[in-house]
Amino acid sequence: MTTPHRVRPLPYLISLTCLSLIGSPAAAQQRESILDSIVHLEDSVVTRVPEVPRLEEGLELRVRRIDVGDAELYVEEEGSGIPLVLINGGPGGTHHYFHPWFGRARDFARVIYYDQRGTGLSDYEPGPDGYSVEQAVDDLEALRLALGIDRWVLLGFSYGGFLAQYYTTTYPQRVAGLVLVGASPGLWADLGSSHQYDYISQAEVDRMREVRAKLRELRDQEGWSPEKYLQLIVYNNHINGDWKRQNFYKPTADELAQVALYEWVQDANFNSIMSQSQQKVDLTGAFDRNPIPTLLLEGKWDLTWGDAKATILSRNHPNARMVVIEDAGHSIYDENSEVFFTELESFVSTLTPVTASDIEAYQQHLAVWRANWQSSPMYTLRTAGWGLSGSRQIAKAYRAEWLDEISATMGLLRVGLALYDTENYEGALRVFTRLQELSEAKKDNDRLALALIWQGQMLDLLDRRDEAIARYQRVVDMDSKDLMRHDQYGLSFEYSPYAAERLKSPFQRVENKQP
Repeated sequence: MTTPHRVRPLPYLISLTCLSLIGSPAAAQQRESILDSIVHLEDSVVTRVPEVPRLEEGLELRVRRIDVGDAELYVEEEGSGIPLVLINGGPGGTHHYFHPWFGRARDFARVIYYDQRGTGLSDYEPGPDGYSVEQAVDDLEALRLALGIDRWVLLGFSYGGFLAQYYTTTYPQRVAGLVLVGASPGLWADLGSSHQYDYISQAEVDRMREVRAKLRELRDQEGWSPEKYLQLIVYNNHINGDWKRQNFYKPTADELAQVALYEWVQDANFNSIMSQSQQKVDLTGAFDRNPIPTLLLEGKWDLTWGDAKATILSRNHPNARMVVIEDAGHSIYDENSEVFFTELESFVSTLTPVTASDIEAYQQHLAVWRANWQSSPMYTLRTAGWGLSGSRQIAKAYRAEWLDEISATMGLLRVGLALYDTENYEGALRVFTRLQELSEAKKDNDRLALALIWQGQMLDLLDRRDEAIARYQRVVDMDSKDLMRHDQYGLSFEYSPYAAERLKSPFQRVENKQP
C-alpha cells in the first residue's frame, strides 16, 4: 500500500439528467436504515460465527461443475428463456448473495449462477499465468460454450460489473444485453471520495479497530486458518456497524452470518491480485459506439463510490438507460427488489437483436480504443507496479509531455517515485511540483502535503536545503495527522509531524526494497 484510504463525511447527492428515480414500497419503512443513526456495539468479541444454512438449501436448482480447461467452476441454473448470467462482486465474493432474490427472474429468464475461479465453491486453481481479469473473462466465455449458449445477457454486480463490461469489449458478438448493478466503472477517473463511513459513528469505528486487534491476537495464539480469521473479521465488523458501509437497510442476524460464512470466500491474496489486474484496464470510451442494449441500475444510497461515479459511468455508456432506485444501497436487488426486478424484467423482455453489421462496426471501434488505452502513459504506470523494476520501466519510458497528459494525482506520484528510484532528482522535483499544482486545483490536501514533502526531499538530495525547509514548513503549518505509508521504502508517517522532523534533519535517501 502506497497511499492511505481516507473518507470524509459529505452529503451524498446524485444529479443526473438522464435517469429515472424510482420509489420503494412503504412496508420497507419498518426496517432499520442508516438514516436512523442507531449505534450498536457488541460487548465481547465473537470467536465463532453462528451456524446458518446456505441460501441454496431448499431451492430447486440445477447444480453441476463445469470444466473450463484447467479448472472447474461451480454452476447453478434455474428457469428457462433467454440466458441471464450473474457475475458477482469482490474481487473474492461469491454467487451466494444472489439467492434467493434472483429466483424471481426464473419466470422470464434462464438464470445462471457461478463462482469465479479462485472463489466460493469453484476450483482454487490460478492457471499457468496466475489469476487475472483476462483469465476471468476467458473463463466466462468457456462457460458460455460449455452451456451451449449463443448469446446471453450479462448482469454484473459491483466488481462483477467491471468483468461484465470487460467481457463485452472482448466478446461483443456474444452479448444480447448488458446490465450493470452498482457497477465498478473500470475507469481511470476521479470518482470523488467514498462515503462508506458517513453513517458509521466514531464509537463504531473505534470498536471495530479494537475487535480486529483482539482477533489478530487470538489468531496468532490459537493458530486459526486464514478462512476462519477472515470470517470472524467480516462478522465482527458487521455486527459493530460495518453493515452501514454498503447497505441502506440493516441485514438480519442470519444474513450477517451468511455474509461471513459464504459470501466472502476466496483463495489467498485473490482480492489484491485481481484488484491490481483490474486497475490495468481503462474502459474510458470503450462504449461510445456500443449497439448492445445496456441498463445501468444504481442505488440512491450506494456509499461505495464518490459523488461523481454515477455521472461518469453514465457518460461512458451514452446509449444506456440509467435508473437510480430509492431506499437502496449497494445491493439494490435485495433492498428494493420489487422495483429492481420490475426494471430487469422489462429490460430482458424487450431486448431486440443487434445486427451483425453493427457488431462489426463496434469491434472496429474497440480495436482503436484498445490501441489508445494500451499506448497511454497510465497503462505504463499501472502495468509496471510499485517495485524497483517497475520504476526502471517507467523512468525509461518517461517523457516530459507526461506532465500534461496525466491528470490523476496517483499517476504523477508514481512517476515522481520512479524518477527518484532511478536518482533523477531534478526530474522528480518537476513531477512533484506538477503534483502540487494539480492537488491545489482539486483542493486535495492529502496529495498536496505529500507533494510538498517529496519536493522537500528532492531538494535535500540536491543540496538546496533552504528551499527544502520552506516546503516542510508549509506541511507543518497544515497541521495534518493523516497517515501515509510507502511500503516499498519501509516508510510510514503522519504528514505534519514527519515534516517537523525533516526541519530538524535533512532527508536521507531510502531504497525501494520491492523487486
